[in-house]
Amino acid sequence: MYFGRVKSLFPVILTVLALQGDDPLEARSKGRPDAPVTVYEMADFQCPACRLFTVTVLPTIEREFVQTGKVRWVFINLPLTSIHPNAMAAAEVAMCAGRQGGERFWRTHDALYQHQDDWAKLAQPRDQLIAIAQRAGVDRGKLVACLNGGEARKEVEVDAQRATRSGARATPSFYIEGGLLEGAPYTPDPMRHVLDSIYAVRTRTTPHPPQ
Repeated sequence: MYFGRVKSLFPVILTVLALQGDDPLEARSKGRPDAPVTVYEMADFQCPACRLFTVTVLPTIEREFVQTGKVRWVFINLPLTSIHPNAMAAAEVAMCAGRQGGERFWRTHDALYQHQDDWAKLAQPRDQLIAIAQRAGVDRGKLVACLNGGEARKEVEVDAQRATRSGARATPSFYIEGGLLEGAPYTPDPMRHVLDSIYAVRTRTTPHPPQ
């Protein structure tokens, strides 16, 4: 299933977050800040569909759109805690990793999905999650201090509230230039077609009349 619902939305997430600092999303963003198209991926680290998308589709999208300057990709937390009890703990670890730099956020992001089976069903996942982040290059002492401070949990909760207000009900969901797309493609083609179309519109120039 892919793109089960499309809605026109007011860009709540960017508008509110922009008030908090110069670029509060920088650590969990990829691509040029001024890219013609911005994609907000609203996802849950314990979600199998999110893992599938991250492992099989996102690398192609990143290579073709993010690295070429066409798209800025932003990660927004939407832990569905009613069905994924460890999603919040994983999100906190990722956010704390992000405080050590964007590279560490994305390395931890990727590692959490790649090793999802190792922590998703644990009754107490914290130690395993910390170990995964450590292997991704995160400083353990700073990570633990951040987790104990509680600010990361508040940030995740605010993320989730904003994503929900924007209309997202399932993960992954993608807010792209005025529309909400729900569901994860199994191949890059559906996302590629959407981004190509939106990019063409966003970069279209008005033709000059014939002289």
